[in-house]
Amino acid sequence: MGVLILIATSFSLYKVVLKMKDKRQKARFFKRNGGLLLKQQESADESLVDKTTLFTAKELEKATDYFNENRVLGRGGQGTVYKGMLTDGRIVAVKRSKIVDESQLEQFINEVVILSQVNHRNVVKLLGCCLETEVPLLVSEFISNGTLFEHIHDESDEFPLTLNTRLRIATEIAGALAYLHSATSIPIYHRDIKSTNILVDDKYRAKVSDFGTSRFVSIDQTHLTTLVKGTFGYLDPEYFQSSQFTEKSDVYSFGVVLVELLTGERPISLTRFGEHRSLATHFMSAMEEGRVMSVMDGRIVNEGCRGEVMAMANLAMQCLNLNGKNRPTMKEVASELESIRAAHVPSAIQTDFRKSKYEAGEEEELIMLSYD
Repeated sequence: MGVLILIATSFSLYKVVLKMKDKRQKARFFKRNGGLLLKQQESADESLVDKTTLFTAKELEKATDYFNENRVLGRGGQGTVYKGMLTDGRIVAVKRSKIVDESQLEQFINEVVILSQVNHRNVVKLLGCCLETEVPLLVSEFISNGTLFEHIHDESDEFPLTLNTRLRIATEIAGALAYLHSATSIPIYHRDIKSTNILVDDKYRAKVSDFGTSRFVSIDQTHLTTLVKGTFGYLDPEYFQSSQFTEKSDVYSFGVVLVELLTGERPISLTRFGEHRSLATHFMSAMEEGRVMSVMDGRIVNEGCRGEVMAMANLAMQCLNLNGKNRPTMKEVASELESIRAAHVPSAIQTDFRKSKYEAGEEEELIMLSYD
């Protein structure tokens, strides 16, 4: 009996020690992963308190089947995204940071703080985060249909994007960016707008994602002076030269996405050489030489809506102006796209024979966004 009691006591003590060790480790991870920085942000701004749900490590391990490789949705410079299912049945995307260092940590907490304040139908919704694991985790709504980049450039796509859908997606992206720039309590510059950061849901609605490099801007600020960050092909040349990021830098990046939608080409070509490797430069040259229809995606040229295509092309040229001051604001871009969309009515023949799985049975609605 004495031996049994000794074994039971030892086992109990062992379990207690393990539990305490696990608790200390989680506290250490929480501190290292920016938990204190998040608390400081909440202390500095009462509106942030209780805005972010803190998930436990066990919850997310169970949700992702212990981060099974079969659950991977995508990999990027900042980490890997897994598909998961919470105990309440919600399908989520869990972003697991690649490494833990000071710059990555700041970006992660920055993304949490920004997304906790954003509420827009075309911006990916943040559900919470987990800071008690070895690397921080970000939990957001699951967007089921991949990225805009995949739908533009996948020639084997069974349901290629019609002009009507491309125009609607462009309008939604512009509306989301206009909201971030001018309709939130504190303006937000995204700083990494590109087609791989635009997700598409099952109804082919655009969702702006990946706010890891985004920044808040005080209302009286006109620009941010930062280390140059972004993706070549989408990077504002003016920002690249001056290190000063303005709201017009997001406009330039959006202009490249708009050209992608029109031409079906990648932002950096693997077949063209010299300055024409850049899609923006290639497109602007075609516009200036009066041969822009030759670089348009044949799938939308065949729809015969030349007027709408040219209106979008002219708007893209304005967004890509090398002088940022001469570019329109995102609010103006959104308004112009809404006008083009209102004027674009697909023909009855096109509606009958070009319906795809996401248009069939759905009455297309006109989204008119207004900003005070």
